[in-house]
Amino acid sequence: MTAPDAVPGLEAPDLAAPDLDAAAARAVVFRGLHRPGAPLLMPNPWDAGSAKVLASLGFAALATTSSGFAASLGRLDGNVTLEEALAHAAVIAAAAGVPVSADFENAFADEPAGVADNIGRAARTGLAGVSIEDFTGRADDPIYAAGLAAERVAAAAAAAHGGPVRLVLTARAENFLHGRPDLADTIARLQAYQAAGADVLYAPGLTRAADIGAVVSALDRPVNVLAVPGCPPVAELAELGVARVSVGGAFAWAAVDALVTAGRELLESGTYGYAARSAAGRQAGGAAFD
Repeated sequence: MTAPDAVPGLEAPDLAAPDLDAAAARAVVFRGLHRPGAPLLMPNPWDAGSAKVLASLGFAALATTSSGFAASLGRLDGNVTLEEALAHAAVIAAAAGVPVSADFENAFADEPAGVADNIGRAARTGLAGVSIEDFTGRADDPIYAAGLAAERVAAAAAAAHGGPVRLVLTARAENFLHGRPDLADTIARLQAYQAAGADVLYAPGLTRAADIGAVVSALDRPVNVLAVPGCPPVAELAELGVARVSVGGAFAWAAVDALVTAGRELLESGTYGYAARSAAGRQAGGAAFD
């Protein structure tokens, strides 16, 4: 999918250069937060304000969301440019005050050399971590061949671990999100990504406890689970040995739902029930933005 032209200002945000020493220290903290059986709850903000609010609630780390960020620009997922993603990562990392990992899609490159270049650029934004998918972005051929996918992870790991910040690299096997619910292939891919140097493994779309347990048992690195309807609750994920739980774009879409609900109330009923909810939101924002 071809991304549109960059939005003016997003490709070069008005931010001070990130303190890479501080980012490196946050990356060390982030790595230590991954404890199998005591999962790190890592929600996904979509802008600086939501990052500050979530951090103020006590979350120890955050991650960007490609779909949530795209939605904030009025686009669907997969329609953000590399420059926009890098600028967005810098904005969230600067705002959060806690470790931030970037949803970096397929690293905006097919070949390993391009992956390494782009991950290297991400390491200079103030991030503590970054993820790479094996989703190609193409509807006709959605998943990279296993060998190429592993080479891409190896290139990403070399760049993530060899730059000014030793980023925590998450490697994602996307089968279950793109019509290929093949657990054996998913596990084989995650094992290959582990061997290629990934620090965290992630197969979004898994919901069955047995499948999640099989993935955890097959790997020697921390496993992230995407919280989706039908997924076991956090306490059960902990019993399965999961080390991290994220929400993807769900919080961003929940915010859109709140906006739609308020808009429809005003448009269709002419009433102001949303005002009470907005007051609570304003209070939370005031505490987070102070």
